[in-house]
Amino acid sequence: MVADPSLSTQTPPVSSTPHPVGVSNDEFRAAMSRLAAGVVLVTAHEPPLDPDDPAAPAGEDVGMTATAFLSVSLDPPLVMVSLRTGSRMDDLLAEQPLWAVSVLAESQRHIAGRFAMKGRVSDRLLFADIPYARGRESGAPLVGGALATLECRTEQTVAAGDHTLVIGRVLAAALPSAEGGPLLYFRGRYRQLG
Repeated sequence: MVADPSLSTQTPPVSSTPHPVGVSNDEFRAAMSRLAAGVVLVTAHEPPLDPDDPAAPAGEDVGMTATAFLSVSLDPPLVMVSLRTGSRMDDLLAEQPLWAVSVLAESQRHIAGRFAMKGRVSDRLLFADIPYARGRESGAPLVGGALATLECRTEQTVAAGDHTLVIGRVLAAALPSAEGGPLLYFRGRYRQLG
């Protein structure tokens, strides 16, 4: 006699393959989703292919939402961001040492979501209706209304699994908005304090 699978009370097995040390991608992702993280927009300006040729395509602003961002050192002031290896931002920062970070406020969830989309439209369109100023040190967009902005120069990169850790020296820091709380990422969703 064959048992009816709809009557089973057992939990279906997880379809994730464990790594040699025994932790599956799903288990690791679930555990790390319990760590609340601040949300930032990492930006850089991709210079024109040939600045001396007026017919060459102009440079373009590039942005990426990140939650793996932290302070590394006070003296000198260093920060670190983790980038997926081979992503557009990873490729750009391998060539362009200047970049910026805007610490997003809780009211800027739409910006975080826009720059985190998979299969998204061009970065030029993503920046089209977002107020920003161009950083004096980096030339990168600094989002208006962000809780803080940092302009950085890459000091070191470290290959780490399927990501690249980019350590940057902070060249300039500002607090453009004193209002509102931070945008957080927790259990796979954007959240607010309180």
